[in-house]
Amino acid sequence: EEETAQDKRLRLAKRYLEKLEEEEREKLDDEESARDAIAHRLQEDVLEQAGRLQRKVADQFESPCEEDIRWLRGHSQPITCVAVSSDERFIFSGSKDCSIIKWSLETGRKVAVIKSDRHNKGKEDINGHRHHVLALAISSDGKFLASGGLENIVMIWNPETCDLLHIFRGHRGAISGVAFRKNSHTLFSSSLDRSVKVWSLDEMAYVETLFGHQDPIMAVDSLVRDRALTAGGTDRTVRLWKVPEESHLIFRGHSASIDCCKMVNEQYMLAGSQDGAISLWNIAKKKPSAKVPQAHSSSEVLCPGIDGRDSPWISAIGALPLTDLVASGSMDGRLKLWKCADNFTKLELLHSIPIVGFINALAFSSSGDHLIAGVGQEHRLGRWWALKGAKNRVAIIRLKKKQKEQEER
Repeated sequence: EEETAQDKRLRLAKRYLEKLEEEEREKLDDEESARDAIAHRLQEDVLEQAGRLQRKVADQFESPCEEDIRWLRGHSQPITCVAVSSDERFIFSGSKDCSIIKWSLETGRKVAVIKSDRHNKGKEDINGHRHHVLALAISSDGKFLASGGLENIVMIWNPETCDLLHIFRGHRGAISGVAFRKNSHTLFSSSLDRSVKVWSLDEMAYVETLFGHQDPIMAVDSLVRDRALTAGGTDRTVRLWKVPEESHLIFRGHSASIDCCKMVNEQYMLAGSQDGAISLWNIAKKKPSAKVPQAHSSSEVLCPGIDGRDSPWISAIGALPLTDLVASGSMDGRLKLWKCADNFTKLELLHSIPIVGFINALAFSSSGDHLIAGVGQEHRLGRWWALKGAKNRVAIIRLKKKQKEQEER
């Protein structure tokens, strides 16, 4: 007798519950305590699937020291983007040298290189990027790696073999960002042509284009729901695109170009601007719920800020999804870790990590045990400054739990 879809769902649900019961019984002898723990786990799973889970983990981490940072060298020009596989085995980095490098997170060794194809300019067959790589994203299941750059196309790779699978064409400007919707093969791409395009990698097909930004889009991000978050550059807006509803929300709160954005969870988002400020937003409100002006201003600034003011541009931000831990990078020689405090109404500085150079990209590993930073002598989008003391490399920062937290685990 054939198994129906409903029977299959029921069978998988029972198996999942049995697995949870087994795990909790190993930890707890008391049957009642185990049942409570299972109920708590199920509740967390439901919230996580909806993107509304808010784990408070920021206070659990020690301040990283120099020994906690590993440096990966392999690119000849500034690193512009990084991505970490969900299983935390591999890191991918893209650079202005037009190449993509696959690294082992555990050993820090180079696993594979997707070489630049710039020597074949003019030829029809494309085997790699011919201009700067600006964006990378890997799907939750690790089946697809998406990359974009100055050549107006989105390239899809097999992350295991690094073979080219497909090329999406349609954008009329450079690709500034790519982001997969979590637990799906839906891909969003943002471009300097002021549009966001939606692609389905199951069918390797174009789905639709989202219009609204008045200036080139600088970044895109997505989480669980069918939504995309974009940073609108010099139109000074952050926009949240509700794809099924065919509508979007507009947020204004910065006095200069907004270059980066990240979803913290489905209710809160983060943005960084050339005015030197970081802002935290509740999607239900038009004004930031928290804002840190001159977030990277200090006496240790290695490069003057915009318009000669002591407020270096925010060049990268990162968020550990569904938690209260976020990170920001600039050109002041410091990578900063922040806590979304007081019910997401305040950004508190937790740790400041010395890193010389432009921090052009930030990505947390799924567990939060590592933070990956792409560092270069130049900003990812231009050559306004060149920091001679900086090196073009990838930083792996180990985030250690405090001793008490480790014992509890």
